[in-house]
Amino acid sequence: MSGHTPEHIAAEAIAAIRPALADVLDEVRDAYTRLVVYPSQEHADAVTLYTAATHAQNVWEHATRLVLKSPVKKCGKTRTLEIMRELAWNKLVAANASVAVIVHSIDEEDPPTIILDEADAIFSTRRGERSESAEDLRGILNAGHSRGWPYLRWDVKRREREECATFAMAALAAIDDLPDTIEDRAVIIPMRRRAPGEPVQSWRRRRVVPQLRALGDRLHEAVRAHVEELHDAEPDLPVEDRAADCWEPLVAIADAAGGSWPDRARRACLVLGGEVEPDEATSGERLLSDLREVWNDEPHFATAELLRRLHALEESPWGDWYGRPLSARDLAKLLRPYRIKSRSVRLPDGSTPKGYSRTDLEDAWSRYTRIPATSATTPQWEPNPPAISENGRGGSVADGVSESATVSDQGELGVVADVADVADMRLDAVQIVRDAITAHRGDFEGAAFELNVIRAELPPGRAFWTPRVIESVLDGGSA
Repeated sequence: MSGHTPEHIAAEAIAAIRPALADVLDEVRDAYTRLVVYPSQEHADAVTLYTAATHAQNVWEHATRLVLKSPVKKCGKTRTLEIMRELAWNKLVAANASVAVIVHSIDEEDPPTIILDEADAIFSTRRGERSESAEDLRGILNAGHSRGWPYLRWDVKRREREECATFAMAALAAIDDLPDTIEDRAVIIPMRRRAPGEPVQSWRRRRVVPQLRALGDRLHEAVRAHVEELHDAEPDLPVEDRAADCWEPLVAIADAAGGSWPDRARRACLVLGGEVEPDEATSGERLLSDLREVWNDEPHFATAELLRRLHALEESPWGDWYGRPLSARDLAKLLRPYRIKSRSVRLPDGSTPKGYSRTDLEDAWSRYTRIPATSATTPQWEPNPPAISENGRGGSVADGVSESATVSDQGELGVVADVADVADMRLDAVQIVRDAITAHRGDFEGAAFELNVIRAELPPGRAFWTPRVIESVLDGGSA
């Protein structure tokens, strides 16, 4: 019974409701793109992965720099750093800083994330030369890209040499270019002013910052769950030499997350390196766009009908997909990275073939296809708000609960759906807990320990399991 103790079962339930790294990365990207307009989807992906990589600095061999630059002001550079300030790990934020402050703030076992705004003012030249302090800072930023290059100084009072660590990731924002040696060690994001019809959420610190900080906490938890895997990671990269050093942490994070992120990270690497054009869509993105084009107002479509419509699209690859028409298996494989799966769907004629539901595609459409701006309305961001059905509860997890449950029970079970939303409806916490309790009911009789553990581990503001909720699930609830 040692493997089926309340502690063990509670731990399994807690693991089930913790969000996966891919889901948290999606939330982080959503936060950035709701507040800032980036040159392309690949640039937004790069900023997202860089932010995540700061939470595992102690395992990287290279501390990548992120350079946000633009030809003029008001292009979103400072706003990006403001978001990063809440999402990145162990921030050291400044508009200017001396070398002494920087090096005495770095602990190589737990390096900070250096965030420097207005870096162009620091590295500006006078009569063609930079100041001595600017050159010293440039040297520290260059040395700190790799481990094992300390800053040496002589301690006059103790009459001995002092070695100061320099290894730390750094994000810098500037108008125009920064010194070549800094940009050579950086992922570069060329920012630009947003055009009319590209609305962003207004920045209201009192409202947005608490949401971002909570998201940053979830990001840290999700990344640190993979720290051993990241320590040993040697991802295959589409670039070489110093560019590979810069991109290795970002691609390693993407590989650990899985889903569509590994392909997106490598594509971002190529786009930002100038190897491919950002407008060249991947096969998955092209498929999502074409599905959006052929889909009318129907809530469901049979797979066979979707394939017929895709094959009929002119100038599309689906009618001749590697020498044959796109098949149901091909369709499923292309949609799998976007967490879209076929299911039995009920059509107007009463038949229930395998097919796809519009609701399953809408999230991917919003993230990976281009939507013409139809309104200048400013969107209001909340990190992955739970879907609410007509009965006021989450729509899919607790729909099958026993009709005999009291009003209070139903309210609690509605909150159970909210718990499953922590895993973005992809890990069914209700079913996992139900299976565990059903298999080992005796361990739970009269015991409250496991409930208290789960309550303590849930993120602030989220639901918790109660005896009545569990009892209701056992008595007839289903996912």
